[in-house]
Amino acid sequence: MELKAIIVEDEANSREILRNYVNKYCTGVQLLGEAAHIEEGIALIQKHQPDLVFLDVEMPFGNAFDLLDKIPDRTFEAIFVTAYNQYAMDALNHHAAYYLMKPINIDELIKAVDYVKTIKEKENALEGQVLKATPIKAEGKITLPQQDGFQVLEVGDIFFCKADDNYTEIYLEHKKIVVSKTLKYFEDALQGYAFARIHKSYLVNVAEVVKYKKGKGGSVILSNGKELSVSASKKAELLSYFQ
Repeated sequence: MELKAIIVEDEANSREILRNYVNKYCTGVQLLGEAAHIEEGIALIQKHQPDLVFLDVEMPFGNAFDLLDKIPDRTFEAIFVTAYNQYAMDALNHHAAYYLMKPINIDELIKAVDYVKTIKEKENALEGQVLKATPIKAEGKITLPQQDGFQVLEVGDIFFCKADDNYTEIYLEHKKIVVSKTLKYFEDALQGYAFARIHKSYLVNVAEVVKYKKGKGGSVILSNGKELSVSASKKAELLSYFQ
């Protein structure tokens, strides 16, 4: 597919470099416009409805996060392109698909664009369809350590796991179990089963996902009606489970 893209960057030289790199090395990307500050960027986004926005962080009249906050129902993916590495966590919290450092590494740029392309192709293929996960059901058992011993649980009965500092909340259909282990512990323990880490706070049973919603990082709706956020950096992994 061809990605419609715009560049929001206040430095003319940086815009030119990025434009030349994208045109030369990133096949299937159509640059529709460039903006020097966030108000111009918002106007271009509203006009073109792009699939991808290349965003510098520090700009006049606001920064990249101000722009993203002003478009709460966005459907585009954002690739941050900046000389500052201290914004990486904020970019993740604002559902950035990728974080590129200046000077731009061409291989990383290609990888970032290909990642967005993979997401968009899968989203378009799944749009309007009833989701059917590749695995039917996670079958097996897991032991949950507790103060007085342990509890044995059917893996398939878990809807999702939620991080709570050094604890994890295990959500079943009608109850919640709190375990004094990190979410990473359960991510490792459930490897080989149909569980996907969709967010820094969530590990979800893919068999219980019934709907995927685009926008920002996106979200999934489970069979019990619960809606969970999906980080942009985790989209491709999640969508790979679906036909």
